[in-house]
Amino acid sequence: MVCWWTADCGTLLERGKEGQVLHRSKRGWVWNQFFVIEEYTGPDPVLVGRLHSDVDSGNGNIKYILSGEGAGTIFVIDDKTGNIHATKTLDREEQAQYTLTAQAVARDTNKPLEPPSEFIVKVQDINDNPPEFLHGPYYARVAEMSNVGTSVIKVTATDADDPTYGNSARLVYSILQGQPYFSVEPQTGIIRTALPNMDREARQEYDVVIQAKDMGGHMGGLSGTTQVKITLTDVNDNPPKFAQGVYAMAVSEDKVPGEEVGRLKARDPDLAENGLVDYRILEGDGMNFFEITKDSETQEAVVKLKKPVDFETKRSYTLKVEASNPHVDPRFATWGPYKDTTIVKISVEDADEPPTFMAPSYNFEVEENAPAGTLVGRVHAKDTDIMNNPVRYMIPRYTDLEEFFTINTEDGIIKTTRPLDREAQSWHNISVSAAEIGGHHQDAKVRVNIKVKDVNDNAPEFATQNEVLVCENVSPGKVNLIETVSATDKDEMAHRQHFHFRLAPEVANNHSFSLKDNRDSTASIFVIRKGFSRLSQDVYHLPIEINDNGVPPLSSTNTLIIRVCSCDSKDTILSCNVEPFILSAGLSTGALIAILACIVILLAIVVLFVALRRQKKEPLIVFEEEDIRENIITYDDEGGGEEDTEAFDIATLQNPDGANGFLPRKDIKPELQYPMRPGLRPIGNSVDVDDFIKTRISDADNDPTAPPYDSIQIYGYEGRGSIAGSLSSLESVTTDSDLDYDYLQSWGPRFKKLADLYGTKDSADDNS
Repeated sequence: MVCWWTADCGTLLERGKEGQVLHRSKRGWVWNQFFVIEEYTGPDPVLVGRLHSDVDSGNGNIKYILSGEGAGTIFVIDDKTGNIHATKTLDREEQAQYTLTAQAVARDTNKPLEPPSEFIVKVQDINDNPPEFLHGPYYARVAEMSNVGTSVIKVTATDADDPTYGNSARLVYSILQGQPYFSVEPQTGIIRTALPNMDREARQEYDVVIQAKDMGGHMGGLSGTTQVKITLTDVNDNPPKFAQGVYAMAVSEDKVPGEEVGRLKARDPDLAENGLVDYRILEGDGMNFFEITKDSETQEAVVKLKKPVDFETKRSYTLKVEASNPHVDPRFATWGPYKDTTIVKISVEDADEPPTFMAPSYNFEVEENAPAGTLVGRVHAKDTDIMNNPVRYMIPRYTDLEEFFTINTEDGIIKTTRPLDREAQSWHNISVSAAEIGGHHQDAKVRVNIKVKDVNDNAPEFATQNEVLVCENVSPGKVNLIETVSATDKDEMAHRQHFHFRLAPEVANNHSFSLKDNRDSTASIFVIRKGFSRLSQDVYHLPIEINDNGVPPLSSTNTLIIRVCSCDSKDTILSCNVEPFILSAGLSTGALIAILACIVILLAIVVLFVALRRQKKEPLIVFEEEDIRENIITYDDEGGGEEDTEAFDIATLQNPDGANGFLPRKDIKPELQYPMRPGLRPIGNSVDVDDFIKTRISDADNDPTAPPYDSIQIYGYEGRGSIAGSLSSLESVTTDSDLDYDYLQSWGPRFKKLADLYGTKDSADDNS
């Protein structure tokens, strides 16, 4: 159906299949199909199309406006003519179409003259993208010996060009590498086998290169390639094969069953379960003496000794061994059989064998308490070699550590060394070794089990030693069962043998308890008195005789302890202790706790008082007898005395003039004495202490002969002594001072405290 718009008629003419004319409302636009080719690189913008309205009379009063995707950047419109141009290169793979909106407005008022209309600009495709294999490289597996045409893998390439426009995206596949083993379908990209009977054992991997070309594979089309690594998987197409037709092995006659005789292997080049091989013995005179197993790791057949062989009896054996695959592929069953056979010849080697005991083990019995030297039994061994050497017997000490038994080294007779106690050890399991005299010191061992037979040598006793509890408020006249006792005996009990119980003769007539023998190795204890008093007696000891009826009969007296307890009205035991009665006679628990609490409080008060006394501060005013005029300072460093000549002299640092070579100040008394300035001692009515101190400082600073009395000396050497006496002023504390401190009263309020201390002391001395 072809449609068009007319500018001068008010209806849309649409011509259909039957030729009738359809009428629609008038639309004032003339449209063209808008397309633009991608990747255009010309010097001028590409004309996309032209918009025209029927209200446009050509006088320039109409202005065309364009909006939507890319309007103003990619697409521009001439507002007078309605021509649309593309100003940039377009890529269909980035965006295939653009939706725009056009409208005609009055140029002077910008009022719409027509409703806005939407249209689409499509980007026409060109073949500018080669095919790509997005999932390459590929890895595929196919079974060996596959039929021709077996599908291996499908490879797929994609082309970003428009598949609906031309042949830009129509791809054709071809194989560049991998022939003649494989082929590829041109349209689908399916790789198939091209040769029959490809054998993995001959070659396992193939590298195939596949090409995809657009434009239907024609000249000028773009192409892309990918690699496909194809691996042949294994199938069971090879039978196992022995390398030799006959295998020779040897075994010594002294080998024990289970020991390995030799190995053989049938090789199968297949892998995994396809290469598994099973072995079995088909026939031969050694089938009863040898067996065959498989080492699962090495796939070897292991021939082992099943029964001992004797060189003197038979010196060689023959076996026929078969190797077969347990898993046969039915597709290749006709290629079989998947098995192979070989002959194994085994020769027996002579060996100096140890003696052989006539029995695999021996069991003897001996009564307990039998005297030392009692016969237990005899073991016998002989030398099976041709020499038939005599045999020597012995008991290894590690099997009879306490040396209960001894054996005759020549005849193998076993005897006891002391009486045995069945209750201590009922069985003795020892070993006896036999070695050839004059042989290669090989010995054989046999197990000897000795059972100690029981005799009645232990008296019976109580099975348990628990105390029996009875309520003190037993109802008067009521017979009560309080316990059922049983006995045990370390000796073995004969069939239908049981214990007999009775009260000991000394308590047979007691008025508190009675005993009844139940004839089943138990006895019942009853209370026969009205009640008990824990204050008078809280524990009763009831001796009971027990007889075992053995041969000879033995009996013993065992004491049953019965404790009286306090119970409630329902005979539920409340207490069996006597402490409450003891506490009632003395202090109660509450009283003891109160006393302990008082003692703890008193101790806490004492500790607090002592702590407060220690933290109490000393008074600020010193006592009169204390002398504070001297300060004692203790130093850890000691001077070297007169012999220390390496002390550091800091006189130069204290006098800058010493740097110029003039050193007038020394730690010696100056030869020239300056007269002391008058007025050093303040008069009584002088209070200008500040001027006094400043004057003294100025005099000391300007006097070149004054020694540096304040110098600090660090001594690293300690002398051996000095003839000089002590220079310390501490000793002057004990002497009377001749200084007069009355002038301190005139120094003002700042020195009032000092004046009071020294003035008061001097006054006190004068008064005394």
